[in-house]
Amino acid sequence: MNALARRPLGRGGVEVTELSFGAAGIGNLYAPITDEQAAAALDDAWEAGIRYFDTAPHYGLGLSERRLGEALRTRKRSSYVISTKVGRLLEPVAEAHGDDLADGGFAVPATHRRVWDFSADGVRRSIESSLRRLGTDRVDAVFLHDPDDHGEEAFREGYPALEKLRSEGVVGAIGAGMNQAEMLTRFVRDTDVDAVLCAGRYTLLDHRALAELLPAAHERGTSVVIGGVFNSGLLADPKPGARFDYTEAPPELLARARALRSLAERHGTTLRAAALAFPFGHPAVASVLVGFRSPDQVADAAAQFTADVPADFWREAREAGLLAADAPVPGEDRT
Repeated sequence: MNALARRPLGRGGVEVTELSFGAAGIGNLYAPITDEQAAAALDDAWEAGIRYFDTAPHYGLGLSERRLGEALRTRKRSSYVISTKVGRLLEPVAEAHGDDLADGGFAVPATHRRVWDFSADGVRRSIESSLRRLGTDRVDAVFLHDPDDHGEEAFREGYPALEKLRSEGVVGAIGAGMNQAEMLTRFVRDTDVDAVLCAGRYTLLDHRALAELLPAAHERGTSVVIGGVFNSGLLADPKPGARFDYTEAPPELLARARALRSLAERHGTTLRAAALAFPFGHPAVASVLVGFRSPDQVADAAAQFTADVPADFWREAREAGLLAADAPVPGEDRT
């Protein structure tokens, strides 16, 4: 078993491994997988040293939480960290019709409907339901999930509810998780969140979080978990038709990703290794969250995460205009 370094998630005593398991895939994101495949992916992640697992009720209408809880049931509870999310309550429907692919993107029977709810009562109900699905008596971290169109309720009710739960010891760390940087910056500046989960906004191709979110987080002592480092696949395999942020990548981004891949290969590394390493150039980043659905994906990510990315790669990427000049890179001393 490999040992992965751990970093604190804010100031509350929760520590996460630098490489973490995003559990949307084991909720049948886009396509079904078996219980056995999900369990194998989670077992292999454990063997690779991953001890931080992120899930949500949204993922497979609770399937992700149930599979994660079952896989971790025999593990010592103090040896791993689980984060889940609030903001979407799952309400059963009288009769399931079809699957959830059109509404939620998950290949599961449409047995429930999602109801947006960032109220204090909704937050507590969501966590209680998550604890039942996970089969545990506590979660280590909770994120307000995608409050983009519900910001005022999230700030007025959802966040204070999480703060109260943290003070009661029900959760260890609190924050928000979104596919944008702007509202996350507001959470960092205006509340006492421990961490934020920023998906797709701090990658080799998208530096938006560098403008305000990451500096604010570093100043406040708030940790940042970075998700979506492959930008929906373009930075994993930049081929024609590859996706960037869930849609087909535009030609200019495809060309930039392919140039980065060629540069990485000239330096004896891979584009995937560089994509995983890049966020750690910034001191606010605590963990990189990668979505997994198979043992092969776990094995590849674990290998790429520990691969060396030479300093000359970062230097030449900047010189070629493939990276922003002000983007910090791993191993660089900017004092």
